[in-house]
Amino acid sequence: MRVHVRVPATSANLGPGFDTLGLALALHNEVQATEADRVTVTLEGEGARELPAGADNVVARGVRQAYEAAARAFKGVALTCVNRIPASRGLGSSAAAWVGGLVAGNALLGGPLSRDAILALAARAEGHPDNVAAALYGGLTVSCALGEGRIATVSLPVPASLRWIVLVPEVTSATAEARAVLPDSVPRADAVFNVQRVALLLAGLQSGRADAIAGALDDRLHQPYRRRLFPWLPSVVDAARGAGALGCVLSGAGPSVLAAVSGDADRVARAMEGALTAAGIGGRARAFAVDTEGAVSTRA
Repeated sequence: MRVHVRVPATSANLGPGFDTLGLALALHNEVQATEADRVTVTLEGEGARELPAGADNVVARGVRQAYEAAARAFKGVALTCVNRIPASRGLGSSAAAWVGGLVAGNALLGGPLSRDAILALAARAEGHPDNVAAALYGGLTVSCALGEGRIATVSLPVPASLRWIVLVPEVTSATAEARAVLPDSVPRADAVFNVQRVALLLAGLQSGRADAIAGALDDRLHQPYRRRLFPWLPSVVDAARGAGALGCVLSGAGPSVLAAVSGDADRVARAMEGALTAAGIGGRARAFAVDTEGAVSTRA
């Protein structure tokens, strides 16, 4: 049996929702998987020359983990991975690989693992649940680690009137480096600031209140510290807001930037590109719809 899996890119945090919020975007990696006597991986698209093409490939590791979790013997798998999500750009490429592998392995086995079980496995592998939850369930997800490997996730609708612009710089960033610049503790005023804004952001999205969303995308827990890695970020944010964006935030750990727009998306995209170019860095801004399905598996 051959299975086909499609899994979306994701943008985590959305400003104040650090390690909590994730948004699935209509940019997809695809995996074809067939049981085999050994592990082989054929790579196409993004990272085809850089990513491992054997058993240490993350997708292959995800397939193996699904078999182990289901207490089934694993001999091997033949994988073809078509990657469209750029790696090391803050768009959930690692989460997509884990989710893609786990969902493919589960499909090959006939589906013994629940979605909640796959989420727990992916979150443990990834280290935090925000990207993997959105990749698995689609839409806007709110995730919370409950302890003992349990993850609570709620998927929420997103106003169709919003457009999401992603600016992808030509430079890359390591998540480990982006986390290393964060402090071990923050002032209470900053914690309160973020609690207020993540609550306002969720309320604004659910009520369709653009004015609330515009006031809710600021953050004090991670972006101020990550600006030392991305000194051009304030100018891109200012350009996006000046062109009419409701807000503009780092996508995950960066360097990609996500803008929420209720008006002229093309104008915002060009403004973001212009600000990045002025800082001496190339990049492309594109508008994406929200992926509402998450990871989908079918028999090929």
